[in-house]
Amino acid sequence: MIPINMPKIGEEEVQAVMETISKGPLTNALGQGPKVLEFEEKYAKFAGVKHAVAVNNGTAALNAALLAVGVKQGDEVIVPSFTFIATAEAIVFAGAKVVFADIDPETFTLSPEDVKQVVTRKTKAILPVDLYGYSADMKTLREIAEQYGLALIEDAAQAHGTTYQGKPAGCFADAACWSLYASKNITTGEGGVITTDDDKIDENLRLVRNHGEKTKYTSVLMGNNYRMPEIEAAIGIVQLKKLPSFVAKRRQNAQQLTKILQQSKRLKLPTETELNQHSWYLYTVRLIDGTEEQRNFILKELKQKDIGAEAYYINPINTMEFYRNNFSSKKLPETEKAAKQVFSLPVHPNVTSEQIEYIGKTLLALL
Repeated sequence: MIPINMPKIGEEEVQAVMETISKGPLTNALGQGPKVLEFEEKYAKFAGVKHAVAVNNGTAALNAALLAVGVKQGDEVIVPSFTFIATAEAIVFAGAKVVFADIDPETFTLSPEDVKQVVTRKTKAILPVDLYGYSADMKTLREIAEQYGLALIEDAAQAHGTTYQGKPAGCFADAACWSLYASKNITTGEGGVITTDDDKIDENLRLVRNHGEKTKYTSVLMGNNYRMPEIEAAIGIVQLKKLPSFVAKRRQNAQQLTKILQQSKRLKLPTETELNQHSWYLYTVRLIDGTEEQRNFILKELKQKDIGAEAYYINPINTMEFYRNNFSSKKLPETEKAAKQVFSLPVHPNVTSEQIEYIGKTLLALL
């Protein structure tokens, strides 16, 4: 089976872990061990910002960012429904109300026009998602945020290597949240990072990640235990160095797959521009005018032929029981349509050129 995604771990990562275990420390009481601090410095440079704060997973990054910008009980946060549950989950755990907005059918990311329709006096923040590794329309969302005095937090969990307007993902947000889960473009096993140019947000994030403590046993802010262990940071330092080559291989695979699949008129293929570049976390196609049953049949057949194709977010968050019963009942037609038609194909760095050829030709034959 060609998996939809898998980590690319080598001897350098193994040696980094062994060195950390043998020399220590394994963690730090304030979450600021030497490996974590080194990883944060390197990640901030990669992201083109002043600050990076390492945490123990991507969901923690989202929740910490919301708390750091002052989201509290009674506030509203606008978010897409076509995303992983963590994006909305973090809002609920911050005590705020989830308000769903629809997506742009071309990019599958949050629609700025629909965001405008759901802004209220209670809105505190907008939380777009760089879905599949392609950036949301952050410049337009930044303008909306400034017009209404809102915080802008970017879910960049899938965006390692993404650029928007020629800059790394996250540069237009007050804070950007990254995941380092095992399937992502780089990994620390679990793990996450928040990046920001704002000194006050950075200060708040470092408090939130460690029980609100500025010094040991002196809590000044509501927080949690979101610390990243030193072993994870050691892996991250090595992975970050390899990220350009990982993204280059993903792009090469994506371009090869596009050349094959563009022979079919039944698929809408992912694209990128010189300024807005994809991280190719997932190569996601849309079955034009297709039904959910047709899409699911294609997935079943691909898997039987050892191609690990997947359909992500087939149940948009607004349709899930907890969110349906407690939050927005607004109709999201583009979201619901996309959930029935999209599916993703493997293009990660472990996929060979021969396998890409096999994936493409197999899908064409099915179509």
